[in-house]
Amino acid sequence: MRPVIYQLFVRHFSNFTEGGVAWGSREQNGCGTFDGVNDAALEALARMGITHLWLTGVLRHATQTPHPGLPADPACVVKGIAGSPYAVTDYFDVDPDLATRPEQRLAEFRALLERVRRWGMVPMLDFIPNHVSRCYQSVVRPECSFGSGDDTGCFFARDNAFYYLEPCHSDLPMQLPGGEFLPEHGRGRVTGNNAATWTPGACDWYETAKLNYGVDYRRGADAAGGLPGEFSPDAAVPRTWRLMDEVLAYWQAMGVGGFRCDMAHMVPVAFWRRAIVNARLRDAGAFFVAEAYNDHMKLTAGDAHEALLAAGFNAVYDSAAYRALVAMYEGCAWANDLDAHQRPEAPLSSRGVRYLENHDEPRLAAPGHWAGQGEAAARALMVAQYTATSGPVLFYNGQEVGERADGPGGYGGDNGRTSIFDYTRLPRLQRWANGGRYDGACLSAAEASLRAFCTRLLPLLQHPALSRGGFYGLNWANRATPAYGRLPGDPVSGHRLYAFLRHNRKARATVLVVCNFDVTSPADTTIHIPADACAWAGRKAPLATFRHLLSPSLPPIETSLAALQSAGLPVQVPPGGALILEWA
Repeated sequence: MRPVIYQLFVRHFSNFTEGGVAWGSREQNGCGTFDGVNDAALEALARMGITHLWLTGVLRHATQTPHPGLPADPACVVKGIAGSPYAVTDYFDVDPDLATRPEQRLAEFRALLERVRRWGMVPMLDFIPNHVSRCYQSVVRPECSFGSGDDTGCFFARDNAFYYLEPCHSDLPMQLPGGEFLPEHGRGRVTGNNAATWTPGACDWYETAKLNYGVDYRRGADAAGGLPGEFSPDAAVPRTWRLMDEVLAYWQAMGVGGFRCDMAHMVPVAFWRRAIVNARLRDAGAFFVAEAYNDHMKLTAGDAHEALLAAGFNAVYDSAAYRALVAMYEGCAWANDLDAHQRPEAPLSSRGVRYLENHDEPRLAAPGHWAGQGEAAARALMVAQYTATSGPVLFYNGQEVGERADGPGGYGGDNGRTSIFDYTRLPRLQRWANGGRYDGACLSAAEASLRAFCTRLLPLLQHPALSRGGFYGLNWANRATPAYGRLPGDPVSGHRLYAFLRHNRKARATVLVVCNFDVTSPADTTIHIPADACAWAGRKAPLATFRHLLSPSLPPIETSLAALQSAGLPVQVPPGGALILEWA
């Protein structure tokens, strides 16, 4: 089964409180709960074709909101009021904000995991190995807290949990953008994004401290030499490795079936090999997705994506494919440029996670992003991004109704993203949630239409041609085909029209996909399928029938093999729309 992952940010998804104010408190703006992700919600997601549910923002993290027995954290280490879910304060606990009864929060989360399983989906959790909140202190497993016994007198020691700033044990303060952090006065720690400074800036991950996996990260790829192997005894591996294995085992025992691993390239690959082997000894189907980039913080000499896949990850983020789509609207790229990311020789063609939105990226419908055309082009973008390869798909809550990131904000600012730091809401998704009924009764016609489209599209990703098929780009064969009312000789497939075949030889299944990225003009044209492509798809019959998969009520298109290669297949694609045609 091809994984279709739905990123469900609990704080947002089941927040039914309307209105709200910028920098608002939980009482003012509301907050989603585990109980609010009820059977009605899960049934709707399962019917939408979701296979994996990534429950985001679940781990207890630094916040300015107090709860019984859990006082608020110092404001200088909390971004926003609710706080960043990536500044974890206890790897073995969940956010009390998300519980109906905070003292029963783990039981409520366990019940949610059971509900997710009942609806046939695999529950996933964030695993954030590179850094923790500067206030980390486990209340569930205090013996598994980080830093006790560290040698704080040196920058690096193999079994230290943290990296300590030099000079150590001095009278230097740890000066954060929001003020001095008193617990680190005189023994400052390196910030999560490798900022080795007593004064991290506002653009640093200043609320976090970087964890040490037994390597001096300053040496880059050279730092990872000589690390233990995946089958080394526990006594031979750095202490942080052992603690993190306990974290994974803890959540697996509770029923978590997969992990989205934050900034995985910043952690030694040797650790991942061991951690994933251990996780799969506990659960052979454990699903691991890496958020990883080939940036200056990687700890491998070669391609970070390839190294992580070789270490056992099921998939890694395909940020290059995402950027190629953005560049069509915000840069000077053409649809032709997409082919490089789909061909079998592309590094991530079958194991790259394809996405258009997530908590780190602007919403498609956000004003000022995607050149203001993302909402109008959403259907074409989703079809192109999700159907061109066989890797996992990531879908962000609210994407299905065109969420615009216009809920109340605060620390996140007006950046086109739904703030992960604040108590906020998803106004369009709330209209679908309808106070917990999740029936869409309050959606506008446009919102309901987009959600219905997504509900048709995502299940189609399990079609044999789309889940396990090869790719054959057709733009090169259609460069001289007129479209959009242009004169003969003007390019059609190249700038804003994109066509390709997917074919599964074993299942004898072929699909033609046509996407119109132009949001102002329809494409009333023909798509040539050359003889080589017909042979590649094993098509020899003189007649050809193409059935509409996205709109099955439309009549099929009948033609001949000869006509496909000469006159081409006549198609009509609305502005910002797409066709998925099964070659019967």
